[in-house]
Amino acid sequence: MKEAVTGELRSSLSAGAASDTGRLRDHNEDRYLCDPANGIFLVVDGVGGHAAGELAAETAVEVIRAAELSGSASIREAIARANNRIFELADERPEHRGMACVLTLAVVRGGEISIGHVGDSRLYLIWRGAIRKLTSDHSPVGEDEDAGELSEAEAMQHPRRNEVFRDVGSRRRAAADSDFIQTLQCRFRPDAAILLCSDGLTDHLTSAQVREIVDRYDGDAERVAAELVDAANQAGGKDNITALFVAGPEFRGAGACGTTTRPRSTTTRVRPPLRPTGKFLLLLCGAVIGMLVWMVVRR
Repeated sequence: MKEAVTGELRSSLSAGAASDTGRLRDHNEDRYLCDPANGIFLVVDGVGGHAAGELAAETAVEVIRAAELSGSASIREAIARANNRIFELADERPEHRGMACVLTLAVVRGGEISIGHVGDSRLYLIWRGAIRKLTSDHSPVGEDEDAGELSEAEAMQHPRRNEVFRDVGSRRRAAADSDFIQTLQCRFRPDAAILLCSDGLTDHLTSAQVREIVDRYDGDAERVAAELVDAANQAGGKDNITALFVAGPEFRGAGACGTTTRPRSTTTRVRPPLRPTGKFLLLLCGAVIGMLVWMVVRR
């Protein structure tokens, strides 16, 4: 999905999303909202079984889509409303008890990103060839990785990788709860990009591998999202996989136009003819004299 409309920065965003069941699952509990015209981007990963996880994710998307989103306060309110609506639906039907979701929401307005985040989905910022994870994983393994006690590779292979201690919907919540929603704001430059994704992507691809794919961006955000999902599937595809890629109007992949990390130029240059130096002339004279001496001796 790629869209551009008139207006401020968000109107010229290029956004694309891709989602896949994965190679081992039989249904997809991931959902996303990609609305570049309004600068709203959301990735949701459902929890709670076949029907319940999908219902939780769909409910979160519906509630957040209907909300008036601006800054951090409105984002917290929207996520809290989604949480309580999911909890109410689960309370109405025994087969939905315990359903929940994790999510990452980004609102791009006036050159800034406002982020709301719960769980282990992620948001990355890509700028000038570097990639940075802005959200924190609300999980035991994620905390250890963020603290530097586990490497990225070790965290990806950890048996408790998919455990989370924050979710949306498992119990009633208030927007102001300190242990619920992570919110943050950062500048979004025209030459930057962001990636929102479910853990089905980051369980298989390192941040360096993600950046390598993003570096091939040439204006088609949907293609980047699809390539990320395909790469995660090729690496195992053990879970549902969702990638939502958003590029600013001046963002170019390092492989497409060359940024601070572009490879060296391979342009062929014609070298000027070599000029003889003093050492070269001495060596030449010595070689000629040596040949003459050798010829006289031999004769």
